[in-house]
Amino acid sequence: MNRRDLLLASAASLLAGCSTSTGGTADPYAKRQEIDAAVDNSLSELFGWSPGALDLVGKARGVLVFPKVVSAGFVVGASYGQGALRKDGKTTAYYSIGSASGGLLAGAQSKAMYLLFMTPDSMRKFESSAGWTAGVDASVVVAELGADAQVTTKTAQAPIIGFVRTRAGFMANLSIDGTKFNRLDL
Repeated sequence: MNRRDLLLASAASLLAGCSTSTGGTADPYAKRQEIDAAVDNSLSELFGWSPGALDLVGKARGVLVFPKVVSAGFVVGASYGQGALRKDGKTTAYYSIGSASGGLLAGAQSKAMYLLFMTPDSMRKFESSAGWTAGVDASVVVAELGADAQVTTKTAQAPIIGFVRTRAGFMANLSIDGTKFNRLDL
């Protein structure tokens, strides 16, 4: 087995481990309720942390919110989370997120991820895809947000703006390229 195959097999195993939920339910209605409540809470925390984000989210054609993306690894890492796509404040679909990585990794963390689709075309392409990968199907500009959630002129013109928030604040210099988004059948 070559190094690449080993990396992919290890990442798949870690991702499978991250995808198991504690306290979750197999009932689709209950799962939708659970995700929606977590998305509501995550958006409230975002707007409390950065009040200017409310305006930015309000300008988006849609916002994809992953309230809890768990990343873990030791040499090989994986991330997994579930979230919802909101348009005009209403959930229109549910998605999972997953990625794998390799390198000098050790540890685990949890973060919230937000993708803002700023143009009708970016929203349409995302919704019509069977599985969408950041950096392959479209470029995502990761914004560096402060307390006022202001973005640069270049970032504001991007079709898709992403940002990631940990309990400590917004993460800068983060790439979400290679992250895979799949629609959940809930």
